[in-house]
Amino acid sequence: MNGRGHSLSSPERLALLARWILGGIFVYMGLVKAVHPVDFLKLLRQYEIIESHLVLNSIAVALPWFEVFCGLLLLAGIAVRGSALILLLMLIPFSLIVLHRALAIREASAIAFCAIQFDCGCGAGEVNICHKLLENSLLILLAALLFAFGPTDGVLGGGHRRSGSSERARRA
Repeated sequence: MNGRGHSLSSPERLALLARWILGGIFVYMGLVKAVHPVDFLKLLRQYEIIESHLVLNSIAVALPWFEVFCGLLLLAGIAVRGSALILLLMLIPFSLIVLHRALAIREASAIAFCAIQFDCGCGAGEVNICHKLLENSLLILLAALLFAFGPTDGVLGGGHRRSGSSERARRA
């Protein structure tokens, strides 16, 4: 039963499970990076995307805590759609950057794509690229579902969906 005296529907249970999975993963991965910011900075440098030391250092310090914050919001059910949107805006470019790096490694090494392994900077250590891209695709799917079908109260945020009739009754 939820706080309103009725059981959660199947979609609400799935959304809750999605929030817990996505939130838990981002809290864990963010904390792993936050505890070792120098290691994370070294991994960021390997992508050779940003040349400014100030920007790279700022990303290495702030991004892990931002991931933890978004994960905690999801776990708490606060600003669910907004948090999901932010995670989408982080996951999609990161996945494309990881794919680009893997393709460059394949070109340079002439090895099978799914045999490529490297530390992508996600906090899980050295990963198999095919597994990582599949994992990121599933995380993107979870975040997209939470963004599209998550709670609608507040500004892209928390609360629960209300049926049209109960919403009309509240307004009356």
